[in-house]
Amino acid sequence: MSNNNKVVFSKKRTWSHDLPISFLMQQGVENPGVLSLAAGLVDQNSLPVARTKEAFDHLFSDSKTAKEALQYGTTAGALSLRSLLLSHLTRLEQKSADELGITVDNIVVTTGSQQYLSLLGEVLFDPGDICLVAAPTYFVFLGVLQGLGARIISVETDESGMRMDSLEATLDMLESQGQLPRVKMIYLVSDYENPSGVSLSQDRRKQVVEIARKWSEQQRIFILEDLAYRELCYDGPVVPSIRSFDPTGETVILTQTFSKSFSPGLRVGFGVASEEVCAAIRDKKGNDDFGSTNMSQHILAVVLRENLYYDHVEHLKTVYLEKRDCMLQAAETHFSNMPGVHWVHPHGGLYVWMTLPESIETGFKSPLFQKAIHEDKVMYVPGELCYAVDQGLSGSEQPLVQKNHMRLTFGVQNLEGIEEGIRRLSTSVKSFM
Repeated sequence: MSNNNKVVFSKKRTWSHDLPISFLMQQGVENPGVLSLAAGLVDQNSLPVARTKEAFDHLFSDSKTAKEALQYGTTAGALSLRSLLLSHLTRLEQKSADELGITVDNIVVTTGSQQYLSLLGEVLFDPGDICLVAAPTYFVFLGVLQGLGARIISVETDESGMRMDSLEATLDMLESQGQLPRVKMIYLVSDYENPSGVSLSQDRRKQVVEIARKWSEQQRIFILEDLAYRELCYDGPVVPSIRSFDPTGETVILTQTFSKSFSPGLRVGFGVASEEVCAAIRDKKGNDDFGSTNMSQHILAVVLRENLYYDHVEHLKTVYLEKRDCMLQAAETHFSNMPGVHWVHPHGGLYVWMTLPESIETGFKSPLFQKAIHEDKVMYVPGELCYAVDQGLSGSEQPLVQKNHMRLTFGVQNLEGIEEGIRRLSTSVKSFM
């Protein structure tokens, strides 16, 4: 075979190259001794070893249930788990399943919520279709959309989340351009958003459902509500989900995960959607894996059934509250005297969003990032990764990406690591002030 024969990859492969998550992981490996305020991992010491062992022992104390767990499962997920997830949702929403308009047939269990995001993107988006997102938003989902060839259009935000006037203006602009039929979805991380820590206000949750319905003239515009952090609430108000304002379930698709609230190693997430959307997801998932890991589902079912879950969540909340306060206090100590530096005080989740003066860029190639990694041995997520690039616009037409933000996480480091990481970061930033 000639050496000139090149590999011709699909367009999806081309669209998915150079994703930032891979670069961040590489930096962590190649720079030992670096304190990571970047990795969105959970607290190592709080992983539920004893509770998971108890669930495992319970599951394997009976050969019948053990064999069920060791066998293939179903594409939609174990019925026993989906029934428990239905109860879990009614507990979180403080509404009955009938009031929410949800049955077990509206639930699909996935390998973490990330798989649900990916499957939903696959069944909804053709190249050139449009997703509206907050600015900033979860950068890994931006990579999913990019890999599908979708257009990603940012909508302005403030301290109460996505601005509804900006959303309306964006939809109005797309209609005037004849692009409204290509709008498939509005994506929102409604509680303690990754990366900003901001939550969508309750009045806007109701409004966004009304807006999506109003503009669904030629085809349905879905709202994808990503609730990965909803249970990690420390001192903020508990607000009903966007999904709770859509009792028909025809507009809002909800997804959650147990990776942040219990264990990422189990890799269990789920989504709630209309039966029509669920059928499409099941068909795609059936081609991919026949169903997510059956063993993990049965372990989690025992965890929920035997009341091992909610006490763990309460414990986690005390752990992360202390860590959040540690990071905020360290930021106050080391950054408060730097003009133009400010940060969000999140009421939940795992992230603090810090803004520097506009003259200081934070990207991978910036002098700040290089100094932080190589000299001061600390790592963060550059905020510019969390802003969408609209593939439907030329370079000169692109909205300006904000390049002076950092996403800092308090999830994985202990208190000393958080304090030292913020101190090191302040040393890096100070040298560019």
